[in-house]
Amino acid sequence: MEKKNIDWANLGFGYIQTDYRFVSNYKNGAWDDGILTEDANVVINECAGVLQYAQTVFEGMKAYTTVDGRIVTFRPDLNGERLEQSAARLEMPIFPKDKFVEAVIKTIKANEAYVPPYGSGATLYVRPYMFGSNPVIGVKPADEYQFRIFTTPVGPYFKGGVKPLTIRVSDFDRAAPNGTGHIKAGLNYAMSLHAIVDAHKQGFDENMYLDAKTRTKVEETGGANFLFVTKDGKVVTPKSSSILPSITRRSLVQVAKEYLGLEAEEREVYLDELKDFAECGLCGTAAVISPVGKVVDHGKEICFPSGMTEMGPVTKKLYETLTGIQMGTIKAPEGWVVEIK
Repeated sequence: MEKKNIDWANLGFGYIQTDYRFVSNYKNGAWDDGILTEDANVVINECAGVLQYAQTVFEGMKAYTTVDGRIVTFRPDLNGERLEQSAARLEMPIFPKDKFVEAVIKTIKANEAYVPPYGSGATLYVRPYMFGSNPVIGVKPADEYQFRIFTTPVGPYFKGGVKPLTIRVSDFDRAAPNGTGHIKAGLNYAMSLHAIVDAHKQGFDENMYLDAKTRTKVEETGGANFLFVTKDGKVVTPKSSSILPSITRRSLVQVAKEYLGLEAEEREVYLDELKDFAECGLCGTAAVISPVGKVVDHGKEICFPSGMTEMGPVTKKLYETLTGIQMGTIKAPEGWVVEIK
């Protein structure tokens, strides 16, 4: 298929409407088969459950062109599993993982003219989401739901190269111990908006949220998990029941062990440990790893030895290996890369 006439090299990280999106409706206790449609508009009642009580969950993933010209996506089964877990927590019907993967593949295939070419630095962002669609005025789960997937081509997360971030320890809490921090619900992101706007006003790139109960342990940022590297090269990621199980983070841990021969562990990470780490990064779909150069804890600066000019050496190896797997220059573990045929 001929590619769209887009200036791939100068794409930003924003929304561009593509030709098709997938839509499936849940009614009378069952999902329909779903269709691909050219209509990008969502039409719902003014009293829809999603508008009244924020009953919505979503996922984020990407499609890539590999070095040998194939179009692929990365570990969609894990996105499907996580959407199932998110839906169950908000009393929404499960959209089955196998049907999720089929729908993702179908939507990418229909929009393959928008998948950027290899080497452009751009990718096709894929956004599956689900919401309560029928009128709900009492506080209760909706009876009807819509599941949709749209795509949009996006440029590299870091325009002009990677620059380590400066983040602050936030006074706001991201998630309660028995709350919804471990699922990808829209409401979690809504409550983080004030905190990130305030951080930017104060000159910081992001927030570091601590556990709400003791405020002594590192959790995550508003949209990414933390990854640390010790001075002897061990990879450490925070363990908590109230952080999102990032697919990128889980993949990086496996890459560290199986590709780079590094020791890696998931454990509770205390704020007062930060000064002892050599490197720090934020991991997620958009950037894979965003290096962190400095954390500011109420005026006290914690500077990582990796510095404020480039990624630390271990973080860089992790980034290059995982992106190599995604782009087809490094052999992937079984099932990680799914080709769009």
